[in-house]
Amino acid sequence: MKGQVLAEPGRATIIDVGRAAGVSAKTVSRVFNGERYVSEGVAQRVREAAAALNYHPNMLARALVSRRSHLIGLVYERPSPSYVVDLQEGVLARLKDERYRLVVIPVASMSERAAEVVGLLRSAALDGVVLAPPASDDPRILADLAAAGIRSARIAPTRDIEAAPSNLIDDISAAREIAAYVLGLGHRDVAVILGDPTHAATDMRLAGYRQAFAAAGVEMAEDLIGQGAFSHETGYAAAAALLAGPRRFTAILAQNDDMAVGALLAAREAGLRVPEDLSIIGFDDSEVSRISWPRITTIRQPVFDMAVAAADMVIAQLEGREPRRRVQHAHQLIIRESVAPPPAG
Repeated sequence: MKGQVLAEPGRATIIDVGRAAGVSAKTVSRVFNGERYVSEGVAQRVREAAAALNYHPNMLARALVSRRSHLIGLVYERPSPSYVVDLQEGVLARLKDERYRLVVIPVASMSERAAEVVGLLRSAALDGVVLAPPASDDPRILADLAAAGIRSARIAPTRDIEAAPSNLIDDISAAREIAAYVLGLGHRDVAVILGDPTHAATDMRLAGYRQAFAAAGVEMAEDLIGQGAFSHETGYAAAAALLAGPRRFTAILAQNDDMAVGALLAAREAGLRVPEDLSIIGFDDSEVSRISWPRITTIRQPVFDMAVAAADMVIAQLEGREPRRRVQHAHQLIIRESVAPPPAG
């Protein structure tokens, strides 16, 4: 490295990095701001000097000079742990080697706090935001973001798709496909565990189930529909209540994988074998569906890919480029060991 200059004791500065790299402090600033007109060789020397000196740019100072925080938020409402991990990893994958950093903003109840969300984002000085359900469908949040000039992109919206750049799958078609698969194996007495009633995906997936039942000429049993909230605990509670009831059934359609794994535990506690006595089906293809035993038959919703694309849409807007307005992601039926034909008799 040119100019082996050690920093004074304490925190390294931009001047120290410049001396170590043999360039001016202004050139160091250009490298960390991602500006043009700096050769890759010089940029590499600057990065190596910064690493050797353990130098990290002062984000606050950069924000004051550029009037940009270079912070991108991810807003979500208490989803399943597997789902939020996929969201975060997707956004972080897109931000790798970018000047932007991720700020995670969980909201306990979007329906109760919608009027406060954008104020929270403004106080955090975010440049842009990725909205996960149900924030991605909330008209108040979308309107407030537009008024505040905060760039946004949406994951899995179900209405007013053109309001902001959006990433989505066809929840109705996906739910119809997995329900049709279960019915095609011969199941006729099928229970359903619904997700959070404030999430639009809950109604859309139920609509898909109903379409599959109607196409198969099978009546959906309304007394076999239990209420969950997309969590392991609510899936367990709903399945336990259904299994304790008078009506027998041979399969459970859970509207996400966490609830399916909760149902799996309830079935075991009831002395049932899965899938020999009871088939259990999920939705999302989150990590928990792949590490449970038996592994869960599910629909793959590419949450990671949707998060990558949403972060890319936000960055495009911040850099003055036209983002993709709508990306339709494909779902996939994933058949694993938690489903079998109904037991004889």
